Formats: sequence, structure tokens, C-alpha cells
Amino acid sequence: MQDKLISIRPAKPEELDLIYSLITSDDEWTKFNGPYFLYSHPSLSDFSKTTFQRLLSGLNMQVVTVNDVPVGTVNSYWECEETRWLEAGVVIYDSNYWGQGVAALAVPLWITTLFDKEEIARVGMTTWSGNSRMMALATKLGLKQEARLRKVRYYRGKYYDSVKYGVLRTEWEMRNYKVIKTDA
Repeated sequence: MQDKLISIRPAKPEELDLIYSLITSDDEWTKFNGPYFLYSHPSLSDFSKTTFQRLLSGLNMQVVTVNDVPVGTVNSYWECEETRWLEAGVVIYDSNYWGQGVAALAVPLWITTLFDKEEIARVGMTTWSGNSRMMALATKLGLKQEARLRKVRYYRGKYYDSVKYGVLRTEWEMRNYKVIKTDA
């Protein structure tokens, strides 16, 4: 994106209303982010006590910004902490930024951050075959398709596959991605 700085960072306390509005004002993103799971918008109060606290801490969720304006989030969660199986994800909520390479710049920052802060050998990303952009992003970033569970997601009268991607620390380090540190 020409003349635009893409970054990730923890949320700022004064961004509560802005980020809540970002997530709840346009439902287009919900059509691609696991739409087979029932989703309803949280109340502002619930959001401020849950997701926004994760965003403030920045430990397992951060905002994706364009010129320091939030447009999405990156996140991580333990599939199995005992075995150090960590999964990551990204959602660009503002559809005006879709197809502009925002996630392609934000996700490498996040994966590098995860490898820097966690004692893990691999970061995974799971999507569904109805999200062709996420599959293309994973491939573009050098993640390997590690599994395809056929016809396990049923949505609007059609079966879709669950598609799992992953990258090993050694593979990621060979790609030589660097984290751009910013003051939050």
C-alpha cells in the first residue's frame, strides 16, 4: 500500500468506542470468519470487559492499523498449550481495506512477534475452503498446507473443507521477516 504504514500494536484505552464500532458496524467480515459458527455482536459493556481487554494487553491479540488507525486485529490462541500448539489469525473488519495487502503486511509482523515471545516451533493458521483470500494469504506468506479436513464445515446448504496451514520457526527465520517496533 503506497504511502500507508501498516502496523500492529496493543489497543489504546481511548480507542474502545472506535474499535467497537469497527467490529460491529459492518458485518461483511462475518461472512468469511467462520460463518458456520453462530455469531452475534457483543454489547459495548461485554466487549470492553473481554475482547477489548485482550487488545489492551496485546499479549494474544493486537490491532492492525493503517497510519495508526485501527482497521482489523491479529490474534493467537492455544490449541494445546501443553504441547505448545499455537494458532494465529487475522480479521480486517473494514472492507475498504480488503484486497490492498494489509493482512499480507500485518500477519508477518504478528507471526514474528509470536516466535519472539513464545517458546514454540510452529505457528498455525486454520481457515475454511470458503475463504479463498485467507488460503491465498497463507500460501503467499510461505505457510504450508498441512491438512485438509474434507466436508466438515456445513454452511448455507453446502459442505466446505477445513484447511490448516503452518510454518515452522526455522522456515520463518529463513524468510527473514523482521518486526517493525512501534511505541504504543
